[in-house]
Amino acid sequence: MDRRQLLAATGLLALAAACAPGGSEPAPPAEDTDERLAYGDHPSQFVDVWRRTGSGEPVGTVALIHGGFWQQQFDLTYLEPFAAAAAARGWDVASLEYRRVGGDGGYPATFDDVADGIDVLKGWIRTPDVVTLGHSAGGHLAVWAAGRPALTDTVWGSPAVDVRTAISLAGVLDLQASHDELLGNGAADELMGGPPDGSTWPLADPTARIPLDVPVRCVHAPDDDLVPISQSTDYVERATAAGADATLTEVSGGHFAATEPGTSAASTLLDVLDAAAKPV
Repeated sequence: MDRRQLLAATGLLALAAACAPGGSEPAPPAEDTDERLAYGDHPSQFVDVWRRTGSGEPVGTVALIHGGFWQQQFDLTYLEPFAAAAAARGWDVASLEYRRVGGDGGYPATFDDVADGIDVLKGWIRTPDVVTLGHSAGGHLAVWAAGRPALTDTVWGSPAVDVRTAISLAGVLDLQASHDELLGNGAADELMGGPPDGSTWPLADPTARIPLDVPVRCVHAPDDDLVPISQSTDYVERATAAGADATLTEVSGGHFAATEPGTSAASTLLDVLDAAAKPV
């Protein structure tokens, strides 16, 4: 095993220790969820939803997408505290589960599920302000979902729900670079079912879809040892050079601090989310 492989394997072990394990059975809903919406028959095809805490209309709807290098052993459980925190800030929250690698997922099933999981919200959302927010591999999927209208020659090109803004928290935004740097011990190749090609990879890679027509807000820690901040800095540089609206907000605390309510990083992420509901 060379140094890059060792570092990638170590990163996966750290991720496994930090994320709740997922299995063949779906995770039980958190006690404070309001509802579980199914968008298919597979155990991983569901969305857990929280209505905003308190009375009144929500400031918007956030579609929350968990990470875990797209692997089956990682599920949405670890984002439940953040979902509750966003609901307390006035958001309706929809936390998506989806088929992952090792559990009938990978390209194209994982992308089908993210598209369908957001589209199923059409009858549930109460405001037109829908934001996708994903962590790690979920950041990749959040930005990918915001770019669906440009995928005109695919089954994903006619979304039922309009995404106003995409927020990528420590996201894997460049699949080619992820392959080159062996992130997650080759997780992008596992997701896509093989090494980079000229057909499917560009459809799945947010960097290949630049520029998007909606704002992209990247939040990333320079001390992230699982997904390097270059994934965000390079995306923002390329997007802004192409005339897109993309920004980077730096936080501290490594890969997970912003997912943990009570940390300064999580407070910053919630501020970024709140700003996404305001007119640009």
